[in-house]
Formats: sequence, C-alpha cells, structure tokens
Amino acid sequence: QIQLVESGGGLVQPGGSLRLSCAASGRTDNLYYMGWFRQAPGKEREFVAGISPSLLSILYGDSVKGRFTISRDNAKSSVYLQMNSLKPEDTAVYFCVAVRKFRPSQLITTEPDYWGEGAKVAVSS
Repeated sequence: QIQLVESGGGLVQPGGSLRLSCAASGRTDNLYYMGWFRQAPGKEREFVAGISPSLLSILYGDSVKGRFTISRDNAKSSVYLQMNSLKPEDTAVYFCVAVRKFRPSQLITTEPDYWGEGAKVAVSS
C-alpha cells in the first residue's frame, strides 16, 4: 500500500504563489505516475497535473497551463506543485494522487489508484 501526504496549503492573495508538496510512503517501489487533482466547493474533482517517473511526460489541465508547474523527486518519493498567478477560481482542496506501476498511464488524469487527504488552498484578497 502507498500513503500520500500533502503539505503547503494556505491562504494567498490573487496573483500570488504557493507551493504544494506531497510525500509518498509505504510501497513506493510501486509508484508510477504521480500528480494532483483539485476539488472546488460544489464542483467535481478536476485533474490538475501529472508527471511520469522519467520526468519526461508532463500533463496539465487546461485551466492551469502556463501558471502551474509540477515536479518530482524520485529519491524522496515526492511530487510538488508550484502555483503562480493564482486566481480566486483556483480555490480548492488539492489532492496528491498516484497510479500504481503496470497500470495504464492515462489513469493519472481520470482514476488514480492512490489519493492523499488533501490540502486546502484559498485565493482571496
């Protein structure tokens, strides 16, 4: 089993920046793609970003392209999300996610196998 724990959420003003971190523990040798989803109040969960173990394949949701950057440190079994130019509509709970090894990579954008408990991000003046 794999456990994912997020950190770094908080309150930020519009136009500001925030960096989320996620550390995986447990059977980390089973990690494949890692990434982030978010869920805004009253809305469905939305894919934010995903990254392959090789760091060569990086995916972003349309609403965050050009503003958010995902990165990964395999030695630390960690994934990060640098969020710049934040908007009020970025307010959401952000979930760290991961796909298990040997599963289809596209699951990182639809149905990841593992989820963290979430970190709240609020963008408000």
